[in-house]
Amino acid sequence: MFALLLAACCGGVLAQGYPSKPVKIVVPYPAGGYFDVVGRIVGHALSESLGQPMVVENRVGANGIVGTDFTAKAAPDGYTIMVGGIGPHAINVSLYSKLPYDPVRDFLPIIFVAEQPLIVVVNPKVDAHSLKDLIALIRSRPGQLSYSSAGAGSTPHLAAVMLSSIEGIKLNHVPFKGMAPAVTAVLGGVTDLLFGTASDVLQHVKSGKLRALAVASTRRISALPNLPTVAELGVPNYEATAWFAFFAPAGTPPEIVAKLNAEIGKVL
Repeated sequence: MFALLLAACCGGVLAQGYPSKPVKIVVPYPAGGYFDVVGRIVGHALSESLGQPMVVENRVGANGIVGTDFTAKAAPDGYTIMVGGIGPHAINVSLYSKLPYDPVRDFLPIIFVAEQPLIVVVNPKVDAHSLKDLIALIRSRPGQLSYSSAGAGSTPHLAAVMLSSIEGIKLNHVPFKGMAPAVTAVLGGVTDLLFGTASDVLQHVKSGKLRALAVASTRRISALPNLPTVAELGVPNYEATAWFAFFAPAGTPPEIVAKLNAEIGKVL
């Protein structure tokens, strides 16, 4: 009983004194993409509420493996956390026979942040004003149209592969190290199209720099209420979304995880 009371007391004191120095927020993808945006928005708010700098560190490579592995092996003291999500914590398990980390055993979830649908967008120079037009164009020019993605095995990559498989079409995949350069490529006409997360492409759609053809969620989105879903346009049960969450290394004191959960929850 005394040991339990002592642990509870020490845990409370630990949480009260946390953080006493800067906290590192690892983002396993390049600056400017959706993981990075989430990390910086939350980090800025946490810096103000917790009174210590939240330093975003982009550790890029291998479809998020580099930064995720770094976090898994960091000291479990609450001073290294990460923005994780569907790629590093879900998809990679199926893509790679051997990962240097275990997405379940090596992490403690702090809080779920958001889920975002993917939007099918094209460069305005592409002669397609609907998803039907695009599929017909790709079918007439197999392997000639290209799409950019955040990397092999990323959600945008798999979304395109899924549509290609369903429709029996062939696209040329051009992978980049993150969503920011992938979006830049389609904006500049280096690639023809992209399955991009709403946060990455919405501003470009509204400015006319990209043309949106469909949203890959089960329902239309409020930001683009007139944009039909892929399923509405004749591809039944098609859905492609990305999710994000904050994680800490396994072994991080639960009191610190609870404090981070509460503080990030206020931001959301």
